[in-house]
Amino acid sequence: MTALLRKSRDRLGRGFVLLPPFLWMFLFFLVPFLFVLKISFSEAIIASPPFAPLFEYDPDEGVVRAVLRFFNYGYLIDDDLYLRAYLNSLKVAAVSTVICLLIGYPMALAIARSPKARQPLLLVLIMLPFWTSLLIRVYAWIGILRQDGVVNNILMGLGVIDEPLVLLQTVFATYVGIVYAYLPFMILPLYAVLEKQDTSLLEAARDLGARPIVTFMSVTLPLSTTGIIAGSMLVFIPVVGEFVIPALLSGNSTLMIGKVLWTEFFSNRDWPVASAVAIVMLVVLLIPIMIFQNQQSKERN
Repeated sequence: MTALLRKSRDRLGRGFVLLPPFLWMFLFFLVPFLFVLKISFSEAIIASPPFAPLFEYDPDEGVVRAVLRFFNYGYLIDDDLYLRAYLNSLKVAAVSTVICLLIGYPMALAIARSPKARQPLLLVLIMLPFWTSLLIRVYAWIGILRQDGVVNNILMGLGVIDEPLVLLQTVFATYVGIVYAYLPFMILPLYAVLEKQDTSLLEAARDLGARPIVTFMSVTLPLSTTGIIAGSMLVFIPVVGEFVIPALLSGNSTLMIGKVLWTEFFSNRDWPVASAVAIVMLVVLLIPIMIFQNQQSKERN
């Protein structure tokens, strides 16, 4: 009897512990997702809100019918604008992720190999940009990259160029802004993994005559795979739907799905099509998330 009561208390305790996160996911993810999904099967009308109701009441038969309209998803297939926006967003996210990895891995490794007393200061310097609004930081890059900005003034002062370069409103500016904004998301997971690595393995590799590059490729890099995947997901997933940075730094020179989504919602006021765009984008992003979860499960096993 006592054992049964103890098991009941344990189950009740686990239920209270798990209730807040499940409630949070239900209220702030599942409910908004279902609402957007419902709108995606609706039809745009001139009203407030600007979409037709999904459920219609038939007074003759006294029943409520659900009217599902799939033409919003068909519209995404017919117009190649959306396909180009999706593919370009995936390309920008992939290239930005690779650049963040190439820059962030040496930085994370340097922090992890630095003295313990110095690591907190270095981590604070990495996180310091988060203390300022993203909008302000992006506007700062406008001042840096414009034709009379810092970069062109320095290059012209050194005699490297004779006339200002067009850096702003280009794809290059988009990559600069994205890498700058999301680099900490790559560094922090990599640091968490690299800092926990057993340095005795590196010493053993050196004792066996392995060169530094061989030690890195055979010991350090394989043991940091989890951090690489986690950092890549933290960069890739939000960059796919990025809107603020491309809109401010590249304007119309970079077509991304976040801009298309904003245009459909606020300029065209076509909420059903915009909701269909959001649902498809979420489904596309589920693929890397599932890969990440699968990799995490393998690491735990």
